Amino acid sequence: MTLGYGRSYLAIPGPSVMPDRVLNAMHRPAPNIYGGALHDLVDAMLPRLRYLAGTAGHVAIYIANGHGAWEAANANVFSRGDLALSLVTGQFGLGWADSARRMGVEVQEIDFGRRGPVDPARVSEALAADRSHRIKAVLLSHVDTATSVRNDVAAVRAAIDAAGHPALLMVDCIASLACDRFLMDAWGADVMVSASQKGLMTPPGLGFVWFSDRARERGATADLRSPYWDWTPRAAPEAFYQLFCGTAPTHHLLGLAEALNMIEEEGLEAVWTRHDLLAQAIWAAVDHWGIEGAMSLNIPDPACRARSVTSIRMQSPNATALRDWTEQRAGVTLGIGLGMAPPGDPAWHGFFRIGHMGHVNAHMVMGVLGVIEAGLVALGIPHGPGAIAAATRIIAKA
Repeated sequence: MTLGYGRSYLAIPGPSVMPDRVLNAMHRPAPNIYGGALHDLVDAMLPRLRYLAGTAGHVAIYIANGHGAWEAANANVFSRGDLALSLVTGQFGLGWADSARRMGVEVQEIDFGRRGPVDPARVSEALAADRSHRIKAVLLSHVDTATSVRNDVAAVRAAIDAAGHPALLMVDCIASLACDRFLMDAWGADVMVSASQKGLMTPPGLGFVWFSDRARERGATADLRSPYWDWTPRAAPEAFYQLFCGTAPTHHLLGLAEALNMIEEEGLEAVWTRHDLLAQAIWAAVDHWGIEGAMSLNIPDPACRARSVTSIRMQSPNATALRDWTEQRAGVTLGIGLGMAPPGDPAWHGFFRIGHMGHVNAHMVMGVLGVIEAGLVALGIPHGPGAIAAATRIIAKA
């Protein structure tokens, strides 16, 4: 017997829960792509996307996922043989570095482990050692979706400047946009990438690249740029079709416009605050479970934790057993421990993640926590008391 019948809940860090409003906006016949309402919708969308990123710069939209957004950014900034510095704090820092490397870019990595953020002092030291200024750009994940670490973008920018280095700062905000506070211009990012399927509450399929005038000028001669990835016509098109290098992703755009409506109705500051408080409720519960059990938050310092996803450590293979139970018996799907151990390593079964991004509220989070506790009890996994009460106090105080 299972209690999983009814509407299931996908509590993974993307694709996130898609609101009925977004799905309903997409559930209509294809619009005219040659003029009229679709053109007006996209014209109005571009400044909204700039506001969301905190920039007065440029934005290009691609029919792609987050990996496609990485490739678009790489193609417009780098030439073959250029050198990039990748600041690795998890699986996705490695992934962006690998994307650049496979496109012909030389990549130097600084690995900061899987339990803490980038150390700006080490960044400044590495750049100061690059006296010939070969490093063209620094690659940084604002939030690494695998480890759930949140990096200080402004501090990294300050480290680059302290070294007197001209490198561009390129930031992956795929897991943080519209969840964690991000201010592209104020924090000194030159390029920012994101995608539709997390905080933007829209199905996977849209990738975004925001870029400054400085990045556009520095990348003007990039020889990796191809007709499809070229951000120039997308950001300043002479004709509508150039925005998407062909046919527009009509229904994704309709859904995205409605998602932006929802964010603006709530207010971006309120969106950030909601994510912060719901994350705190999850952290409080995990801390209590860990009092009498082998469970802990992967990132010890609350100031360095993402507000969109939480990575949790357990004894192997308890995490996999717990994920199986919550999905099969209670209808809640938790995220796997991505990149926390090599493939085939038994330690892989000692991690899971809770996604709490985008269309998420108090009863959704409390429901996930209640199901996790039921799974711990059902499976006989040791855990401390008071987790749900602790989360409740955070919600009640809010």
